[in-house]
Amino acid sequence: MTRAAPRRSLALAAGLALGLFALPSLAQERVVNVYNWTDYIDPALLERFTAETGIRVRYDTFDSLETLEAKLSAGRSGYDVIAPTNEPTFSRLIAAGALQPLDLARIPSAAGLDPTLMERLRSSDPGNRHGVIYLWGTIGLGLNVERIRALSRTVPLDSWDLLFKPEHARAISRCGITIMDSQTDVIPTVLRYLGLNQDSTSNDDLRRVEQTLLGIRPFVRSFASGGALEQLATGETCLAMTYSGDVIQAQARAAEANRGVTVAYVAPKEGAQLWFDVLAIPRDAPNPENAHAFINFVLKPENIAAITNVTRYPNAVPASKPLIEPAILADRNVYPAEEDFARFFTVSAVPQTADRARNRVWARFKAGR
Repeated sequence: MTRAAPRRSLALAAGLALGLFALPSLAQERVVNVYNWTDYIDPALLERFTAETGIRVRYDTFDSLETLEAKLSAGRSGYDVIAPTNEPTFSRLIAAGALQPLDLARIPSAAGLDPTLMERLRSSDPGNRHGVIYLWGTIGLGLNVERIRALSRTVPLDSWDLLFKPEHARAISRCGITIMDSQTDVIPTVLRYLGLNQDSTSNDDLRRVEQTLLGIRPFVRSFASGGALEQLATGETCLAMTYSGDVIQAQARAAEANRGVTVAYVAPKEGAQLWFDVLAIPRDAPNPENAHAFINFVLKPENIAAITNVTRYPNAVPASKPLIEPAILADRNVYPAEEDFARFFTVSAVPQTADRARNRVWARFKAGR
């Protein structure tokens, strides 16, 4: 027994020595803290990034821009890379000084970004200084054509009239109408539909928007953003105003479930809002060098192609196209034809007074009065 104690002491001493020896390597562990949308990356890439760079990825997700803004507005979020949508969050974070300019010398892959799409992003980020396009898409209509046609043979399927004209909304309301819960996305679209400037701050224009929305309110079953995907895929709703990628994912899920639900996406002929999710670095990011390395890795053609293949959202790296699944690349709803872009529009941030006025309109619309 007297001999056991020294062995324990030696073991303890050895353990302490090993622990002390390990401390420097632990302190020097390289990490990058990423905050991205839910279900919005190829998980295998995170492991590949660590294998190639030695930088471990701490990966968190959010499901709304409000959640992202709240995290960033409080400061010291601890995140190194975030993925805000260009409007309103990205532009507001730039205006608030919450983002640091990117050092493009550390992101050589950014040279492969589509210059036309990056030019469109300039309305939110003058000079393209604070972010690079990650994935993008449009806002349009998700349709269950068979169920809609069972209720009406005459409603237009290629127009915002299907949703915004009360007689059409009434005709198909029995199979369910869902609208994304986002005044930032819906109100500019209604302005454009009415032939007005999508960035208008005119009270008269806003009144026309409110009249249009209240006219269809009795026929709207639900408001949802991310939830619209599931509602379309299960057949709970037959018409949804939402993001293109959500509809395309709903289409794939419905096909996999094989329960007779078919889903299609339409970017209406009057015009569809073009949006961009960007990769950006918070001003107080704890690991900015690792953040630049992560963004550079993601933008490599083979990596961003893998993300598109998983999420079914298009990316802005033309060199990735040969690596994208042919069915996705050929889908005009994922990768619109060049002539489609003439109908697409981007939005700019509006002053706070106008934004508050839009919020009031949206609240009255949801309440139905």
